[in-house]
This record gives sequence, structure tokens and C-alpha cells, in this order.
Amino acid sequence: MSIWLVRAGSKGQYEDKFLNDKKIYLTWGELDIDLTKYKNREKLLSKLNEIYSSEKPNTIKNWASQIYPFANKIQEEDWIVLPSKRSSTIHFAKVIGSYTYDEKAVSPYKHYIEVKWFATDIPRSNFDQDILYSFGAFMTVCQITRNDAEKRLKAMEKNNWKVSTAADAVFPDGTDSDFETTTDIELAARDAISKYILHKFKGYRMEELICELLAAKGFTVYHSKQGADGGKDLLASGGTMGFGSPKICVQVKTQDAPIERSILDQLGGVMNKVGAEYGLLVSWSGFKSSVEKERGNQFFRIRLWDSNDVINELFANYEKLSPDMQADIPLKRIWMLNDDESIN
Repeated sequence: MSIWLVRAGSKGQYEDKFLNDKKIYLTWGELDIDLTKYKNREKLLSKLNEIYSSEKPNTIKNWASQIYPFANKIQEEDWIVLPSKRSSTIHFAKVIGSYTYDEKAVSPYKHYIEVKWFATDIPRSNFDQDILYSFGAFMTVCQITRNDAEKRLKAMEKNNWKVSTAADAVFPDGTDSDFETTTDIELAARDAISKYILHKFKGYRMEELICELLAAKGFTVYHSKQGADGGKDLLASGGTMGFGSPKICVQVKTQDAPIERSILDQLGGVMNKVGAEYGLLVSWSGFKSSVEKERGNQFFRIRLWDSNDVINELFANYEKLSPDMQADIPLKRIWMLNDDESIN
């Protein structure tokens, strides 16, 4: 059995399609060829150079090294890892079919492999940093082998997706693919920041962090005392002394699993009770699909923040936070060259 990282587009735009169709797709446009006819890598590379003649030679080589294994190396019983772009979660599937080319399908859905999703919405914070580092490879298709990943992920599945191996264990090196991968350094940094914050700001302290972020954005904030709060962890409003709009009711959750739809419904009821115009639901571990499906329906009333959203707000408002909060979350801004040609 092998483990493969597959992405649903550079912005996760195909994620729902992958999950609903129970298929993984090779989402390159204009790739109107049956890849079973290209068992030879050099022959495939030559054809890709013909199809994508305007692209750089190194870009074509990079694409070939991902397209080839999709059609020729992914086998039944292999695992597929799909990191979500819409939330801070990861989905897992088992391959149940072989590569198929459907010439009648609309691009980019001509190339697919059937899968069975056996675990979805697993929080990124559940995984060790080195595993997340492999999940951050700047590739659309990539085999994951480093640091005994297969054995460790199998152990996590049996342990309700919790780490069962000592965090400081040393594992033999491997290669995460048949080619040299580049890891998304920004994503790796976010994962490290996420783990650090979750460790230091579990429970009530996370409410304190959200309180400071809202205050930095110009809101007057009421923070309920620790304990029973009636479902209103925070209240925030604009205007002089907080007597204006918008009036926002906030719930903050730091549990280990994505939250259920019932929590979203509960927030709606509390908003009516306290006279809030809008709601903010913060869940560090993300949201179940039943909640994600409500984003559009609740767009004009409720915002959903997971760890990625909180970290975005942290980056945007860091200089406005109190000295104590900055000391608790010591960050440094780093600039680097962005030269990504790997993800479709």
C-alpha cells in the first residue's frame, strides 16, 4: 500500500467535486489524451511538450512527474490524502478503482480514479509537524513516504486519528515522490503557529485571543466570565462605547474535532436572545461538512472562522495587540520569492 497526496486545485475549487463524486481527478486543462497509451515517461513528456508548448521546459517536466504516477502508479487499496483548502482539515480515501479516461467528460474531469472516503474533516492539528510538512508539498500529485508516514497514519486511524507514536521518535528518511518536491513553507509555518497557539490558548484563553483580535479591529468587546455564559462567549459592537453597529455574538470552540451543525443552530438562537445582528463562530479544528454547506446560506448573518482565519487575523492585526499578547505569541515577518509552478 502507498499513500498519495492529491490536491483539488490550487484554491481547493474542485474539493466538493472530489468528495461528492467519490473520485479524484487529474485537473490539468487541455489534457485530452488517454494516459494509458503513455506508459513510457519520455513518450509522455514529449506529448506534454506538444500540448503545452508555451510553458517552460522545467514546468513541463514537473507536470509530467505528477501526471505519470496518477495514471501508472496509484493502485487499488492505496490511500489518498486530500488537504482541504476551505478549512484546516484533511480528508482520507482508499482507492477502489483504476485510472480511467473519459473522453466525453468536461475538462478537467476527463481523468479520474474511483475512491472511498473513509475519514473526512480530520483536524490538521491532530498530526505531527513532520507529517504536515509532507502534506505541504507543492504538488498536485505526490507520494508520501518520509518518516514512516504509512505506518504512523495507519496507527492514527486505529487510534481515532490521534497520534499514538512518541512525538520525538526518529524515523528513517525517505522520498516523498519519484522527484524532488518543494514544500509550501508558508503552510508549514502556519501549521507550526497553529500548534503553538492551540497549546497555549486552549479553552478560555482562546476567547481572550479572539477578544484582543476583535478589539484590534476596532470593536468594543464584552467577554463573559469563565463558566456558564449562555452560549455568548463574546459580544462585540462598533460605534461610540460599543453602542453602534454591527452587533456581533461570538462563540469560541477549541475542541479536538470539527464542530457539528447543532452548534451553528445554537448560535443563531443566542443571537436572537441578545439582540445581535450578526454571529461569529470560531472553531479551531474546523467544521463538519454539514456546517460548511451553510456558509452561503448564512453569509449575511454568520461568519465561520477556523484556525486559518484566526491566523490571518493575527497576521493582519499583530501590531495592534497588547504587549502581553505579542509576548505570548512571538512572531517574525519573513519575505520570500514566490515561484510556484507545481499546482494545477
